[in-house]
Amino acid sequence: MTVTWVLTPEDVARIRFAFSPMWELVASLRTLQRPARQSIHLPWIKAVRPRLAGLDLSELFALVPPTGYLADFITPPPDTPMPDFAAELDRVRRTPPETARREAMRVEGTDRAVIERFTADPEAGVARVARALEAYWKTCFAEFWPRVYGLLERDVLRRSRRLAEGGARQLFATLDPAVTWTGEKLLIDRPWCAVEGVRGDGLVLVPSAFWWPSVGVISAPYQPMLVYPVLGVGTLWEQGPPPAPGALAALIGRSRAQILLALAEPATTSALAARMSLTPGAVSQHLGVLSGGGLAVGMRIGKQVVYRRTPTGDMLACGAT
Repeated sequence: MTVTWVLTPEDVARIRFAFSPMWELVASLRTLQRPARQSIHLPWIKAVRPRLAGLDLSELFALVPPTGYLADFITPPPDTPMPDFAAELDRVRRTPPETARREAMRVEGTDRAVIERFTADPEAGVARVARALEAYWKTCFAEFWPRVYGLLERDVLRRSRRLAEGGARQLFATLDPAVTWTGEKLLIDRPWCAVEGVRGDGLVLVPSAFWWPSVGVISAPYQPMLVYPVLGVGTLWEQGPPPAPGALAALIGRSRAQILLALAEPATTSALAARMSLTPGAVSQHLGVLSGGGLAVGMRIGKQVVYRRTPTGDMLACGAT
């Protein structure tokens, strides 16, 4: 069974990437309900499970079942490349009650009493759901978000280069086996059938660690969004920065050596800081030294500066490993 999106040239030109802390948060609710499906996240599950006793997640679990359709209003497609959680939560709070009621009624396989309570007064239900999401975020997810964000950022930078170099065909050819691009249609292997145009709205591509290894879609009346599994998810819960081989650390310093090794994939100062457990100011200072020595170079992408290794940096890093 296949979801088919017909993309006009304008739609293809408006393909964009975005991160969504709300999507990751909601997807993690499924991880809690079916840990065996995503055993790769067991370190996170073990860390947060003791904290769940103080939360009431019954309504969230009712709207986000372990499989099948989940209420779309909880995961609105990102309207900016890097929305923060507070902005996404505000969009959930502003969901029209009738939209929330209609979507809640589509959910199957969960506690019907909870669903009926929600649909009886969807305005109050949306408010409760927003409060539950905020409490769950603060208790179980906020401290882990920088680590997840760093992984998603590296993936987007890699995919953006692929799109710039080879266009939509090369991008979709390596996105996921469930996704096929014919040149005018995007075919997505999902457990239901639909054929629809994207209507000139473009397409939002959202990498996900907690939806991994599956793809997900959201379509009309929302902007079409394709969620795909992020690359490198196996490294997500590795402890600490990559090791700095002794010789390289002796040559340029341990922190700079770790940063140079981490730049095997381009990254921003903030992402490196989160991964290295350093302040952004310290990372910026080290990057300045690496750039001055010809080992790294910064390139502006939109409002951000992304750093990557130079060929000389590659030779030094590869020779040390």
